[in-house]
Amino acid sequence: MNYKYFPHTEADIRHMLERIGVRSLDELYADVPESVLLKRDYDLPSSLSETEIRDYFRRLGEKNRSLTIFAGAGAYDHYAPSVISQLISRAEFLTAYTPYQPEISQGTLQYIFEFQSMISELTGLECTNASMYDGTTAAAEAMLMAVAAGKKKNRVLISATVHPNTLEVVSTYAKFHGVQLDVIPACDGVTDKGAMEQMLEAGDVAGVIVCSPNKYGIIEDFTGFADAIHAKKGLFIVLADPSALAVLKTPAEWGADIACGDGQTLGMPLNYGGPYVGYLSCTKDLVRKLPGRIVGATTDVDGKRAFVLTLQAREQHIRREKANSNICSNQSLMALYVTIYMALMGKQGLREVNEMSYSGAHYLYERLLGTGKFEVLYDRPFLKEFTLRSLLPVEAVQQKLLDNGIFGGIEVEKGCLSFCVTEKRTKEEIDKLVAVIEEV
Repeated sequence: MNYKYFPHTEADIRHMLERIGVRSLDELYADVPESVLLKRDYDLPSSLSETEIRDYFRRLGEKNRSLTIFAGAGAYDHYAPSVISQLISRAEFLTAYTPYQPEISQGTLQYIFEFQSMISELTGLECTNASMYDGTTAAAEAMLMAVAAGKKKNRVLISATVHPNTLEVVSTYAKFHGVQLDVIPACDGVTDKGAMEQMLEAGDVAGVIVCSPNKYGIIEDFTGFADAIHAKKGLFIVLADPSALAVLKTPAEWGADIACGDGQTLGMPLNYGGPYVGYLSCTKDLVRKLPGRIVGATTDVDGKRAFVLTLQAREQHIRREKANSNICSNQSLMALYVTIYMALMGKQGLREVNEMSYSGAHYLYERLLGTGKFEVLYDRPFLKEFTLRSLLPVEAVQQKLLDNGIFGGIEVEKGCLSFCVTEKRTKEEIDKLVAVIEEV
């Protein structure tokens, strides 16, 4: 075996295999199904000139269709000032490596500190870590935080109104960490508070995870949730869209101990599903349970403002199996992206984004109901995303939209379609969507 860019010698590999009790690399991967193994050469061209490479990728790009986005479900088509991509393209930012040497990493440490500060302001909670991979894994890490803080408690409750992708990832984490994860049923499109209180009665719940806006787009009311959860010595975890927190009640105002979510709504392009950036905030009491790392502000020997990494002992590369989390690499380029976005937009800009999205979403909502081809599913408040029951075949609606260059109508549950309108969608685009559906 001779791979040009792999530093390990045959002896190195043999030593590692012996250490874990495996005889060969084939045995190491023996549990990978034969059906997913690639048994041919990669379909890659031979060496090409720069011009040929550019033409090759241009032709690949032309295979993609550019659609007008009226879908949400966890990823949202928000406007991003063009200056952001120019700034983050600077060579000094093009690394995901954690800035362990503060003497030569003050710039990186400073923007991570600013990211933490801005997210803390949005959530209302005192502490935020130096970013997570995405919103789904941030929710899973929040669950593990609750279990770590709950000591002997190993049960976590999660609302059925959480986005399905998030629920699936949290469930996977729970399975392999030995956490008992139970789902709180929904009632009329929101978390069933009465059911949650009954589930809390056993007294073995480390934490409760809820979401707002939820998978239907509904803004949930969590009045009394924190009191009920804290009375049973559990932690209250709120999954929240950080962009929406510019106008909605913050997790801290709901009495949450932990807040988490995906920073993609802060101007990040859809990027075919990633990369995104998660955030994780908590009260000061829980800071030592927060995974990853935190950048702190201090002063140097000359009394000048400086930044350092602090509380790193929670990371797996330092504490190994005793660490709070296995997260080690850093999403700091993505954190820089949303930091620049928040700095450019400011409080007023974020408010205007939500006002425009709200106005467009409610206009589309009324227009769709006016077609007579949809009916109200849940009559509850929403911001930029909503779900209606379709009186037409779902597949026919989705296909008709796609045929007309529109991506929208996510089937949240059988026969129910979700639509999302951000500040990028115009009245003309909304009217076109309605006109297309009227033809179905």
